[in-house]
Amino acid sequence: MSHQQPQRRARPRPAPIRTKTSPARIAVAVLSVLVLLVTGFAWRGVDSLRNSLATASGLGLGGGKDGAIDILMVGTDSRTDAHGNPLSQSELDSLRAGEEVASNTDTIILIRVPNDGSSATAISIPRDAYVNVPGIGMSKINAAFGATKETERLKLVNNGSSDSDADKKSTEAGRTALIGAVANLTGITVDHYAEVGLLGFVLLTNAVGGVDVCLNAPVDEPMSGANFAAGKQTLDGADALSFVRQRHDLPRGDLDRIVRQQVFMASLVSKVLSAKTLSDPGKLSQLTSAVQRSVVIDDDWDIIEFAKQLQNLAGGKVQFETIPVLDINGMTDYGESIVKVDPKAVKKYIAGLVGADSEDSETSEAPTTVNASSITVDVANASDIAGLASGVSEALSALGYKQGQVGNNTGSDVTESTVFAKSADDDAALAVAEALGGLTVKADSSLSSGKVRVVIAEDYSGPQSADAVSPSEGATSTTESSSTTATSPTPAPPGPPIDAASNGPRCVN
Repeated sequence: MSHQQPQRRARPRPAPIRTKTSPARIAVAVLSVLVLLVTGFAWRGVDSLRNSLATASGLGLGGGKDGAIDILMVGTDSRTDAHGNPLSQSELDSLRAGEEVASNTDTIILIRVPNDGSSATAISIPRDAYVNVPGIGMSKINAAFGATKETERLKLVNNGSSDSDADKKSTEAGRTALIGAVANLTGITVDHYAEVGLLGFVLLTNAVGGVDVCLNAPVDEPMSGANFAAGKQTLDGADALSFVRQRHDLPRGDLDRIVRQQVFMASLVSKVLSAKTLSDPGKLSQLTSAVQRSVVIDDDWDIIEFAKQLQNLAGGKVQFETIPVLDINGMTDYGESIVKVDPKAVKKYIAGLVGADSEDSETSEAPTTVNASSITVDVANASDIAGLASGVSEALSALGYKQGQVGNNTGSDVTESTVFAKSADDDAALAVAEALGGLTVKADSSLSSGKVRVVIAEDYSGPQSADAVSPSEGATSTTESSSTTATSPTPAPPGPPIDAASNGPRCVN
């Protein structure tokens, strides 16, 4: 493989994508689609769905052999349907979401389903979680899709691509960045991807005749349009959208919004599983039509076969969780409000949920302590991305590692980013691999102790600049860096346990 010598280049922090009405435009259509994905019985025999769903390609999914199917589901602010057709004015009015359009993904849920289809665990990730985003560095996770897409779109247009081609390719880049960010944070390989626009939520909720919810107190919050009495009530699509997108005037802010989403999902799962829905051809037809208009899935996913695996799934086996957070009112050093998370704690929490302590676990413990200043790291670029080796080397230097040789890969072709050391269980290599997003470690007997070699391939999604890292718990360093301003953390007590058992809606804030 021959490449030009990489050139060092600055990677400025992109400005976060904001809109004047963003708090009132939380994308939650994904909640309803989750119901259909975890209640496959409703799709039994609907083979026509295979050929009518919108699909996405080139997302680099799969590869994790851990006894489960891991699905990333996101809700977007799209004002088009899944096939790119503009929504009608009446449909836009039903969204109550304002006029401005953004590409943020404000609902992010990782769903794990064992291969036997016996259960489903939906793990919510706060939209403002401050994480490492491939190609960007540290950022709110809900901006991974939009910021990457816009950067790539502008580059393609400036290089002569048509608007339609640039939109298609930049959307693929945005999706890939979000998938990488979730994988970096959770330690879970994403097997499948599903994306839903705002319209899907309204259509699917209306298709089942509304969903029951319960509030502890009356609500009147104009930014989301939420205006409800206390107690149990049935909401249609438009009101339900306001119910699940409210986050202002709630004790735990966005985390209470997530609880709203989860209890709504649980109630909706129960509704779809009920005989009144499953035995009603009209409702099933509406559900199928809604999915066709509002859902995008990866093109390698046979959704019907997946649904058949889940046809015996009981509501009580559909669990809802939220990742742990350090501070719900965190702040970056440049004044942006964030939710602080500890990736190690998140990985440990998820490993406990999904049973990742087995031999098939994708999550392994990092070495307890490595003196980074005693380790020299060479970085070789086996990708077509100019300057990538330099950026990765700078990131490792920021963590205290000694910079070794940096340049193009001159050995055999490498298709998977890999860390090489004298032995595959070398503590320094394991620490470097974790710092770069969980790379594979392999032995190279030609390397001496205290020397590590990193080869970066096209699949790399870890930090690419010094700004994208903070000191690892697995390494000690005299170089300290901080991406957030020191504040008194606001603790986030855990939300209530939620499942989809049919015992009525749980009352929430």
